Amino acid sequence: VGSSSMLTCPPRSNRTMVTWKISPKVGGPCTLGYRSDQNKTDRTNCSDSMNWKFRPDEDPALEIQQVGIAHEGNYICEVVSTEGNFHETYHLTVLVPPRLTLYCDDHGNPVCEAVAGKPAARISWVLESSFTPREEGHDNGTVTVVSKFTAYSSNMTNATCFVSHPAGNQSNSIAC
Repeated sequence: VGSSSMLTCPPRSNRTMVTWKISPKVGGPCTLGYRSDQNKTDRTNCSDSMNWKFRPDEDPALEIQQVGIAHEGNYICEVVSTEGNFHETYHLTVLVPPRLTLYCDDHGNPVCEAVAGKPAARISWVLESSFTPREEGHDNGTVTVVSKFTAYSSNMTNATCFVSHPAGNQSNSIAC
């Protein structure tokens, strides 16, 4: 989420037409088209964040700027050339790194939260403990995972929470 993404088309010489057919999970479909005989591009219902990366007559790659969850979906590039018709299909999935929050509850127990990640993060603790993570889904497709640390021994001074996620791992320590 937040970065740019580039999707490529099948490499073919003598392209006569290129069409990107985009079907996002949210919102309606959009298309970007190019005809070489007229040297003309066309766009239908595409947001400003989606456009040709380069000149479509040179390279018909699609660029998505500031990728967001709304960009998830299917992207198909269809190329018509003198060699035949070719297509490339992508299914775009957007990862959202969670925000790590670590604090002490009213009973002095460390609580670790992996807030608004996509997909849901996994939480673990550096020492043995008793914990049951709880997940809370949000309307935008992200998930918050909460884990409360309960130590087996009372002489523990620091608790370290580890958050595992495909967009990157994080850890933090706290003394309650």
